Amino acid sequence: MSYMIGVDVGGTFTDFSVFNQETGELFNYKDSSTPADPSRAIVKGVQDVLEIKTARAVEVSYLAHGTTVGTNALIEKKGCRLGLITTKGFKDLMEIGTQRRPSLYNLRAKKPYPLIPSGLNCTVTERIRYDGSIETPLDEEETRQVVRYLKEQKVQAIAVCTLFSFINPVHEERIGEIIEEEFPEAYVTLSSRLAPEFREFSRMSTTVMNSYLGPVMKKYVNNFRESIAGIGIGVEPYVTQSNGSIISIRETIDCPIKTALSGPSAGVIAASFIGKQCGADKVITFDMGGTSADISLIENYTPQVSNERMVEGYPARIPMINIITIGAGGGSIAGIDEGGALKVGPRSAGATPGPACYMRGGENPCVTDANIVLGKLNQKKILGGRMDVDINLAKKAIKEKICDKSGLDEKRAANGIITVVNSNMVRAIRSVSVEKGYDVREFSLMAFGGAGPLHACEVAKDLGMHEVIIPPHPGTLCSLGLLLADTKFDLSRTFVVTGAPENLEEVNRQFAAMTEQGTGLLDKEGVPAERRVFLYSIDMRYQRQNFEINIPVASGIMTEDSLRAAIRDFHAEHKRSYGYCKEEAVVQFVSYRVSAIGIIDKPELAARELTPDAPLPEPMEIRRVLFQNHEDYVDTPVYSRNDLKPGQVLAGPCILEQMDTTIVVPTEWTIHVDGYENLLISDDPDKEA
Repeated sequence: MSYMIGVDVGGTFTDFSVFNQETGELFNYKDSSTPADPSRAIVKGVQDVLEIKTARAVEVSYLAHGTTVGTNALIEKKGCRLGLITTKGFKDLMEIGTQRRPSLYNLRAKKPYPLIPSGLNCTVTERIRYDGSIETPLDEEETRQVVRYLKEQKVQAIAVCTLFSFINPVHEERIGEIIEEEFPEAYVTLSSRLAPEFREFSRMSTTVMNSYLGPVMKKYVNNFRESIAGIGIGVEPYVTQSNGSIISIRETIDCPIKTALSGPSAGVIAASFIGKQCGADKVITFDMGGTSADISLIENYTPQVSNERMVEGYPARIPMINIITIGAGGGSIAGIDEGGALKVGPRSAGATPGPACYMRGGENPCVTDANIVLGKLNQKKILGGRMDVDINLAKKAIKEKICDKSGLDEKRAANGIITVVNSNMVRAIRSVSVEKGYDVREFSLMAFGGAGPLHACEVAKDLGMHEVIIPPHPGTLCSLGLLLADTKFDLSRTFVVTGAPENLEEVNRQFAAMTEQGTGLLDKEGVPAERRVFLYSIDMRYQRQNFEINIPVASGIMTEDSLRAAIRDFHAEHKRSYGYCKEEAVVQFVSYRVSAIGIIDKPELAARELTPDAPLPEPMEIRRVLFQNHEDYVDTPVYSRNDLKPGQVLAGPCILEQMDTTIVVPTEWTIHVDGYENLLISDDPDKEA
């Protein structure tokens, strides 16, 4: 046998998807996370699934995992001690930033936590002009003294970012060589290699964050690799990038900032795959777990990618799937604030102690506690019967922390918790859709994560959406995405020119250089030539604008015809995004991007025969459930999702339980089961799957 394993590490649970390449079976598994050392939960879980499938470690042919180590290090400020080397006169750039306040009308808003300790942002004499010419040569002796000073200060990493190095990196390269000679044990990031684009603050902050995470990530992935090898798995594991692709351990060590949204991005890749199965080309993903909810938009089966995102208050100039994350999960803590209002999140009870009903010492009421009191979750056991819960502890926490402090009764307090957390998620979904010029009613809401299907129909109704899609294994969809991801390297360069025929030679030269660079990276990953794909795009703007729009182009060799097509596409996208375009205005080409993709073998999931006439299963129980916008509990049948067959139709209200999640279907919503066992839940009872 040959097994592919995808592992997604969450704040509360670690999820596993295991695909048998010979039989086509897809097996899913969940276990509690180990936040102190995430690799322990991974190793234990891999051993558990191998034991369950009576498989041997040597039969694992592929292993990939999404990691939150880098994200957590940034959030908790547990990166390494680092220093900065930059051009003389620019040492305070990380503090100055763009001079924007974190909150426009809050004069007391705190700036981001400084990643560089005081006195460790150093400068050297050198200057490269905007055209790449050298105005002031690098003072190498001064550079050596700076490196020796940083070594004496016991830094673990050094970030190097000089002016205009994205055009001419000669000084940064030499600084890197001097560091290697004087301080070889230091972790080093050169901005000209990591993010060779203009806007010095974004480039510097990306470089600084990468060095800040470098030693932490290096230690983690090396321990992870050794742990996996220690249980007999011989293949080199992969790690997910924030752009939804996978990279080797070696590349992860070089560019840890690329894993900042590692786990959530895998879920979006899987959602795109499920969307193709269902024929849903417009999807909003709704990934709600134990700690947070991640929202993203997919159009034409393609996730949206942003080339700069804010990470813990700093801009990261690397491609990331555009995901909005809010503190809304099953473990989000509810409470009454000083003004007497009910608040939910962003604080989470996590895996330990977890919600009060988990019987692990938690005393604060969480979203999970409210769902159990309302009857939406099983009131005795979850995780397919593997985990006991205590409804009385949930009621006690809600009474002491909510009812006694607000005058609400138990029913209104529990329902209020769900109303508040749903409202938080509705706002997040609007931020990626309505606020970007999309009509949210044209999209399907794809819910996954352990808690997403619990809330999906009620959230969709609040938004005016008409269809909810629930994949076969929603609680472990992110780990499935790890089996569907390709290897991808996103390369970029900045060279500002007018989008005119006389500049086509320079544009094509930029693309050719990056294609060659991408080919070398795919060579290192061992991707054969027939499995390589290159995608090209250009960041464009009107002259004198300060923001760009990324426009795909057909190939890396632009002609006058493709030039006109690209500019036409830019005008159209500008009008969609901003409500207007100026077709007579001069268009500038700013940055050029190439995605070098290596196609990886993926699971082939076959559709099952539809059996619409098969009798519906008998409910496991009838449970009293209180739905949103209802005054009273409703007797609701509870089914095992595994008993439903492709082609069947089941009207709400009902609840479906499975190992990794629970699906709540209110009145006026109807379930259609498709051939891939996806649930298409619609408020139109006549809609066909």
